Amino acid sequence: MDLSMDLCGVTLQNPVIPASGCFGYGYEMNQYYPIDILGSISFKGTTLNARFGNPLPRVAECYSGMINCVGLQNPGVDAVIARELPKLREVFHQPIIANISGFSVEEYVKCCTKITNEPQVGFIELNVSCPNVHGGGISFGTDPGILGELVKEVKKVCTIPLFVKLTPNVTDIVAMAEAAVHNGADGLCLINTLLGMRFDIKTRKPIIANLMGGFSGPAVFPIALRMIYQVHQAFPDIPIIGCGGVSTAEDVVEMIIAGASVVEVGTANLINPYACMEIIYELPSLMRRLGISSLKILRQP
Repeated sequence: MDLSMDLCGVTLQNPVIPASGCFGYGYEMNQYYPIDILGSISFKGTTLNARFGNPLPRVAECYSGMINCVGLQNPGVDAVIARELPKLREVFHQPIIANISGFSVEEYVKCCTKITNEPQVGFIELNVSCPNVHGGGISFGTDPGILGELVKEVKKVCTIPLFVKLTPNVTDIVAMAEAAVHNGADGLCLINTLLGMRFDIKTRKPIIANLMGGFSGPAVFPIALRMIYQVHQAFPDIPIIGCGGVSTAEDVVEMIIAGASVVEVGTANLINPYACMEIIYELPSLMRRLGISSLKILRQP
């Protein structure tokens, strides 16, 4: 069975990738199984400077997922390059995805400039759900003009494929995809989390200290699938990293049918640390049941 998939000319051994924020910097998970079986890893969201993250509590369980508002806790890009990536290289030998965040165009550009030439980093995944602190607090990913300017500037310093991770918290996902593609994005990742909220009925206060957070998990899968399909129909030649509620091999196949080239698994890793491994092991038997020998034939032209 051929599980390999192509992403911007790079062949990945399979389409299963742990999503950013749900797998640390990767090497931590090698104690559970040999992570070198993964197609790639999108490592923890990284910013120019170190961040402690948001106040506790910052995670709330839901019936079919979770809400989080961790706040991009990370040691900063210099520490990631100096300490985290060398540890990952010892146990993982595939191209990795650098998930980069920022709070101004300048921060994104500086961070991407530092990470783009790291030998194992094969792709940059731009998280555009951060607020633009120099633009009135508007999130980069919710305004086509602001998003387009960001992508254009980051693309100038990228020497590797640039993927833009789109937020679903918009009226028209295709318009946001268009802004990214027309300003130089090599590919797209969708979807990021939806904005959600929960209350403690005893205190009558929000469970999350920051009031709201990103809702993820199986409940968002149909929304992710719809948005992937819409964007793929509009831009059939643009590679898509599918993300949002994936927890089974069947989910992976469904996302590829909708238009994804590869698939990220997020919240499922927090429920079951073996989730990605189990999906990879299940794919060949699922393919036999479907009567296919290669995953590539599933992606619609």
